[in-house]
Amino acid sequence: MDVSELRQRVEQKSASLPIALPEPQVAAAWRKVEAALTWQRQASHHYLICRDDPLYPPLLQQIADPPSVLFIKGHPEALLRPAIAIVGSRAASHAGLALAFQLAAELDSIGLAVVSGMAAGIDGAAHKGALSHSGSTIAVLGTGVEQIYPKRHRQLYHDIQQYGAVVSEFWPDITAFAGNFPKRNRIISGLALGTLVVEARRRSGSLISARTAMEQGREVFAIPGPVISGDHQGCHDLIKNGAKLVESLADIVEELPPLLQSHLQALPGHVPLQTEHNSQLPFKTLLASVGYETTPLDVVVEQSGITLDLVLEQLLELELQGWVAAVPGGYVRLKRN
Repeated sequence: MDVSELRQRVEQKSASLPIALPEPQVAAAWRKVEAALTWQRQASHHYLICRDDPLYPPLLQQIADPPSVLFIKGHPEALLRPAIAIVGSRAASHAGLALAFQLAAELDSIGLAVVSGMAAGIDGAAHKGALSHSGSTIAVLGTGVEQIYPKRHRQLYHDIQQYGAVVSEFWPDITAFAGNFPKRNRIISGLALGTLVVEARRRSGSLISARTAMEQGREVFAIPGPVISGDHQGCHDLIKNGAKLVESLADIVEELPPLLQSHLQALPGHVPLQTEHNSQLPFKTLLASVGYETTPLDVVVEQSGITLDLVLEQLLELELQGWVAAVPGGYVRLKRN
């Protein structure tokens, strides 16, 4: 987009207003236009996409309040791929992070892009899971695209641009503001055919994405979990209210339009999220003694009936294989049977 084209659009918009804008407001608007075009010219991977642009995502066009302009760093064509949004708790459990990572990698492996918000927790795990395969993932920011938030995701921010796209409706230099994050959630769900909530408490911000997905007429998916701690209560509430319970990739794909299903890469059968068969489980007795919530070491020893030395040896092997993780206070199980 060049200066004259954007100026023409602004003039057309101004001409349609019932009253003339005061001169200071007009001047401020032109300064923003010039700043946006300057930003676009700064690098070859900077893009300004307006609603009548061929690269504007068609699914996003369909929502009630699509952003008039998208600022994009990376590959804008990534936004044209069919996608699933993955969201969840910022303070996610080890099991939740592992599930988000695995499902994102599986979605990408069959040709679906992964959309999320680059937040800590489930969002970050979902982006990393997609990047672990071919890397088509889209981060919708609640800041401008030049702001890295949270700072710990600096490398992730750059990796997403290399293989997917970082997107925002806010001016590039806009810093983190609490009110902008709920607003951006409509874009996360609006870019996707459906939204999957991996782990969420009842007051989790990720439930806003689920609500906007429902309002937009998109599919909503949720993964159930243990009821004791309340970390999954938001997911349980969604399922009670009609969200699709997800145990495997097939649960998501079977809700997609038939035409899209036929174009996806070949799917395996109805395989659980963790694909190892029971007969191949290592150290079955010990593994059965480790829960999805933190299990103290003495409880593992007592429930398994195995000596402490052997428990420690087997737990180390299970940790190396990705079945369990050591956490403060004991161990948690990461994989289902």
